[in-house]
Amino acid sequence: MLTLALLLAAAPAQPELARWQAQAARVSIMRDDWGIAHVKGKTDADAVFGAIYAQAEDDFNRIERNYLTALGRQAEADGEALIWDDLRHRLYLDEADLKTAWARSPAQMRLLMTAWADGLNYYLATHKNVRPKVLTRFEPWMALSFTEGSIGGDVERVDLDKLRAFYGGKPPAIASAAPALMTEPMGSNGIAIGPTKSANGHALLLINPHTSHYFRSELQMTSDEGLNAYGASTWGQFFIYQGFNPHIGWMHTSSTADNVDEFAETVVRGRNGPGYRYGAAVRPLEKRLVHIRFRKADGTLGVRDITTWRTHHGPITHEAKGKWIATALMNRPVEAIQQSWLRTKASDLASFQKVAATFQANSSNNTVFASDKGEIAFLYPQFMPRRNPRLDYTRPVDGSDPAADWQGLIPVAQLPNVANPRDGWLYNTNNWPWSAAGPDSPVATRFPRYIDSGIENARAEHAMGLLDGPGRFTRDSLLQAAFDPYLPPFAKALPHLVWAHEALPANDPLKKRLADPIALLRDWDCKWGVQSEPTTLAIFWATEMDRRAPEDIREKRMVAQWMEVAPASIQLEALSAAVERLERDFGRWRIAWGEVNRFQRIANTIKPRFDDAQPSIPIGFVSGNWGSLAAYGSQPYPNTKRWYGNYGNSFVAVVEFGPRVSARAVTAGGESGDPKSPHFDDQAERFASGDFRPVYFYPDQLKGHIERTYRPGQ
Repeated sequence: MLTLALLLAAAPAQPELARWQAQAARVSIMRDDWGIAHVKGKTDADAVFGAIYAQAEDDFNRIERNYLTALGRQAEADGEALIWDDLRHRLYLDEADLKTAWARSPAQMRLLMTAWADGLNYYLATHKNVRPKVLTRFEPWMALSFTEGSIGGDVERVDLDKLRAFYGGKPPAIASAAPALMTEPMGSNGIAIGPTKSANGHALLLINPHTSHYFRSELQMTSDEGLNAYGASTWGQFFIYQGFNPHIGWMHTSSTADNVDEFAETVVRGRNGPGYRYGAAVRPLEKRLVHIRFRKADGTLGVRDITTWRTHHGPITHEAKGKWIATALMNRPVEAIQQSWLRTKASDLASFQKVAATFQANSSNNTVFASDKGEIAFLYPQFMPRRNPRLDYTRPVDGSDPAADWQGLIPVAQLPNVANPRDGWLYNTNNWPWSAAGPDSPVATRFPRYIDSGIENARAEHAMGLLDGPGRFTRDSLLQAAFDPYLPPFAKALPHLVWAHEALPANDPLKKRLADPIALLRDWDCKWGVQSEPTTLAIFWATEMDRRAPEDIREKRMVAQWMEVAPASIQLEALSAAVERLERDFGRWRIAWGEVNRFQRIANTIKPRFDDAQPSIPIGFVSGNWGSLAAYGSQPYPNTKRWYGNYGNSFVAVVEFGPRVSARAVTAGGESGDPKSPHFDDQAERFASGDFRPVYFYPDQLKGHIERTYRPGQ
């Protein structure tokens, strides 16, 4: 094993390097037999240093990619086309903003962010073979650019095409393509079971994020200062985003909270430059010049200077009906990083809620919570602006009207939260909060109408059917529920398809052509499975129905409901097209779902690559669009006939909070991003089958399962 002395014998003794070496000496990294890092430091900062170093060992590429996105520097790596993505981020958090935020951060958080930057820089210093695309050095303030670990932040709600058009960019070339498949919904499942619904009186928690695969690292962080957190950390972040400690567990699901607003500004052009009306006055528009570097085709760097504008509502993001539109969203990086870190050290619901109420810097996530005290809770995003209830904030409001302004934040106690419901269960599947806990769910009419813009979804219907019954859950039966194969939308829609076929005249060509497919679907139990032929036919039919759905139905993600009421002619036409597609791609229309639907990991590229000629694994579960709790967003690619998934279940865990916490988990593929590592795909079979491995949380559980123990730099 190479030591740091051997690697850097010829290097000068720099104070910075000495500091890194001293901190590394206070850190221990134990890799278990799944390659998962269990990091221990003397202080919390030491644990941060070791955790981010271990993440970099596993997949530095994904760490850098996340910070290129968050810092608005993607174009430096990937070219001019990414300028507008970069501008979108830089409108809200540019380098100067981040350095100012860093200066006002509490000393303890600056210590953690310094350890974060040092850990990454130490990794690069000891791994000369690693070639960053852009970020050859990390600074502590950079951690403030990426403080919330969900997939897709609030800023992504700003329309790129409109942003590009406003700031003078050329419209993108439109390539011809086949009709797009329905996208897998961004989101997750969280379920908490209380003592009255638990077989042994212990609270249970299902952690089931739906993200792009390989979006997070699984690890444990402990310190002598009381830190002991296990779970999923989004690549490059130093806190456990979804996971548990010895006393509590937390699961975040993407929320339908409505807390991003647009203000239509009336711009007045005067001798001193443009201004905007606000009440009876005209205020000057704030002007900022943004410098965005981009990589040219020859590899050199160019610079695009873009003059941007903003009002007190936020930056101008586009124009509509002669008005400049300012988009307001949460911009609280210091508070957000504190909330993300401190909640991992909470010990019960009261301390977890205290962190949330103190910072109110979670804007996009619901939280499903459980504790060893038997507490369970559903917590709504705490960043919720108080607004004028007379106005419709689902559309741009008049920015010149002071009454339209945000009036502070709604107190956490006045949000649609639920704690310890009588029926002993609660859940969220990225649906609205009004059904989170059966009869103890929040009542929509008791809250401002602007607070939530969501709807129910098929996964919610499925979850409620499983939870609202007489049985009690164990850890293992909760895991079984998370993989329950029932698909409610098909149980509702297929009878209409059958009736449409029965109503056809006897001489209609489709009567005979579709007789056997209809018979197969009529007898199906509406449950997915690797060997199920009707699952294949139903998914292909639903896909064809999606392609035929009205645009407003697709935008509202209500295709599953529309399938029940669509005209009979469209239902039958879609089934005929599905049969033809299967015959064209696979030579027959009767084919097991697992022959079509596959898991494959052959490269660690950010943009997935698949190959029908390479080994792959059958997957039984399907897209969450059709009510599958275990979600798998798969599709064919230009070079494939089979469908491959890259979205849905990723890191998944089921946790029991007894005298000792007990958990089982699985990560899509494996922990390492190195195709040569045995941990690149050693969890693939378990991922496909739902055969979760035990989590080694305590030292006695880890004993006998340690592959190696080392310090950063070795």
